[in-house]
Formats: sequence, C-alpha cells, structure tokens
Amino acid sequence: MDGDGDGQSRWCLSQVKGAVDDDVAEADIISAVEFNHSGELLATGDRGGRIVIFQQEQESKNLPQCHAEYNVYSTFQSHEPEFDYLKSLEIEEKINKIRWLPQKNAAHFLLSTNDKTIKLWKISERDKRPEGYNLKEEDGRYRHPSSLTTLRVPVFQPMDLMVEASPRRVYANAHTYHINSISVNSDNETYLSADDLRVNLWHLDFTDRSFNIVDIKPANMEELTEVITASEFHPLQCNTFVYGSSKGSVRLCDMRASALCDQHSKLFEEPEDPSTRSFFSEIISSISDVKFSHSGRYMMTRDYLTLKIWDLHMESRPVEIYQVHGYLRSKLCSLYENDCIFDKFECCWGGDDSEVMTGSYNNFFRMFDRDAQRDATLEASWESGSPGLPLKTWRVCAGSRRKRNEIGVDCLDFSRKILYTSWHPQDNIVALATVNNLYIFQEKLN
Repeated sequence: MDGDGDGQSRWCLSQVKGAVDDDVAEADIISAVEFNHSGELLATGDRGGRIVIFQQEQESKNLPQCHAEYNVYSTFQSHEPEFDYLKSLEIEEKINKIRWLPQKNAAHFLLSTNDKTIKLWKISERDKRPEGYNLKEEDGRYRHPSSLTTLRVPVFQPMDLMVEASPRRVYANAHTYHINSISVNSDNETYLSADDLRVNLWHLDFTDRSFNIVDIKPANMEELTEVITASEFHPLQCNTFVYGSSKGSVRLCDMRASALCDQHSKLFEEPEDPSTRSFFSEIISSISDVKFSHSGRYMMTRDYLTLKIWDLHMESRPVEIYQVHGYLRSKLCSLYENDCIFDKFECCWGGDDSEVMTGSYNNFFRMFDRDAQRDATLEASWESGSPGLPLKTWRVCAGSRRKRNEIGVDCLDFSRKILYTSWHPQDNIVALATVNNLYIFQEKLN
C-alpha cells in the first residue's frame, strides 16, 4: 500500500487545542479522547483527572469549509487522587477511558474511569433561574415568617447559559487490578469494565453490585501467563463482547451461553511464524486496542507494529493486515530499553467503516483506506500546515539518502507519540492527542 504520490493528502488541519510549551505539567497530558454519538461533543480526559468537553459550533455545521470548529463547552474535575489503605497504594486520578451514552433527552451522559473507580456524569444546560421566593431573599438569606405580608408566585427568569456537570453514579470497589476498558452495551442499560484479570458487567442504575462475566485469574498466581488488555461490547448484539489479551489473541464471548464466560465462543488468533520468533515476540503481539466496526461485521485489533481487520465469521486469520510502523522491527531492543515497546496505541474506524486510523511516533498518525488500498502517514504538529491547507504525507525510510517528505528511522522522536484517537461518527473529522495538545483534522473540501 502506497501513500499519495503527489505528497499531499485530502486531510487538513482544523484546530489545535492546548498551550505550546516544552515544559508540560504531568497533569495536563491528555489520556483519553472520545466523540459522542452525534459528533457534536468531543471529550478529553487528562492525567490530572479533569475532563474537558468541546462542542461543535452550530454556525460551522452549515459552512463546510470549517465544519470542524469546536470550542470549550464544559470543564470539570472527574476524579481525585485516592489512597488504598488496605494495600498502601496511591490511586492516581488519571482518566483511562471516556465513553458516551446515547442521548435520550436534553442532557448528555458519559462514563469516565481511572484505575479503580467508574463515574457516570450528567452534562446539562441551564438558562433560567427561579425568582420571587416567599421565604428567601434574592441573595439567599431566609426571611422571618413574621415579616411575610404578601404571597408571591415564583417565576423563572432568563439567565446566562450555564453548563453543569454533576456525578449521578459512582461505581467503585469492584476491581482488584487496574481498569483498562469500559464499554456501553447496545441495550443502553448495561456496560462492562475490564481489568487485567476480570471483566465485570454493570447495570447503569445499580452501583452496589456488578456481575463477574470473565475471570482468568489462576488459583496460583505463579501460573499466570496472560492478562486482559482490552474489551468491548458488540455494537448491535447486546449478548456479545470480546476481550483481547497480552498474548495477541481475542476471544469472543456470548453471555447467553453461561453466566461466567470462561469458555469463549470464538478465538481470533493468528498462528505465529517460528522463523520470526524472538525475545520481543510476545510483547509486540499484545493487543493494545480492539474495536468493532459500526456494521458489527468486522473487528479491528491493534498490536505494537500492526493493525489487523478480522471478519467475525473467520477466526483463523485476519482478512487485512496493515503495517503501522514495521520499520521499527530493527529498533525493538532500544525501544525495550526506553519502555516505548509497552506503549498502548488506540485505533478507530471511520464513519462508514471504509477507513481506519491509528497513531505512531514522531507525532505521526496513519490512515488506511480499505477500499482504495491506499495508506498515508500524516503529522500532527503546529508546523504541519495552516488551517485549511492539505497536510503533506510522510515516508519513513531506513537509508541515509532521503527525498523530499522523507524522514529517517533514526531521526524519529519517540517522546512525541499519538496514543489516543477518535473519529467523528458521521463526518470525516478526526481528533487525536499528543502530550497536552488536541489536534482536530478534517477532510479537505474541493
């Protein structure tokens, strides 16, 4: 698969959020990015436990050339640092995942989680306030009953728009290990949460109990050979979910078969080539993300070097394999020493499932067009181009002689990486995070 021959892509920079500063505070580093189901709202979470929600400008929806204009809608503190006194462990406030619930009324709801606690947040607007109380002054002080001589009917008066974020549920004390995934079910009543060894099923209305549906913890922890790394519900079938493991396999489970899904219905695993076996084989085969296509027919998995598309009807091998950064295979030793080999990259589907996207190093992100069999390497940076101008495509090469728009493997900056990505569900708008910056790109309109 080759990139665009003219060195330009059909994508252009729309917006960059966040300060340009080499000295970035740890709390400001973005750790989650997620569009809601309409694409009108875009939420980001950071290591400081904060969630910032951006709203698409209504005017920009009618102007195709700037329909990716997002501005801050609400900011709130989702999680605070905690301390587990039983285990003498600090629980950091970092937001691991954000998942939106489908909108049912004027308010929006989202789930957010850190390592241990999941919270359900309600995001609502208020543009009126009650006035004319009988027992209260306008400043809030209570009146003495003896001073009441008339009876007033309170009325609602217009006020400046206020966006409120309020916690509606807190789901705690269900995970011994760090939560790596949450996924809302298609029934819109339940959701799952997964940690290293267990997957739990929750009902949104009940915080005091959850049901353990997968448990891979061995009786003797010395026999532990793999852990759960990612999990997701099927978008259409409320009884079906998958979970990926550190050994590179993905298991599909059907909750109709049994209450505890210890026996999977399908196992998606690619046979390992003995000739390529090395010390790093198991590390780089670990599943960092798994996502169903919107149609529910396909499933995408991301490991360290590749992106794989699986047909749910065929377990033996993936139907498509995309090399994200295969040129790093010769650098695995140094990547192991600087811990980059353990980075967990997310992936996402385009709105019509014809394209997929994932991140890489040097602030590069990779776009794969499944229908046209084309791919592109694009860069998220302040210098990547003025808003509205097409992004140039890059090519990473191993040799010393380089052409225009080429960069050598040894010149890549491994501290600049794109781990978190999200694709607008209806339009060709993508959001991705690198350190403390949120980049929004949109399709270039002719």
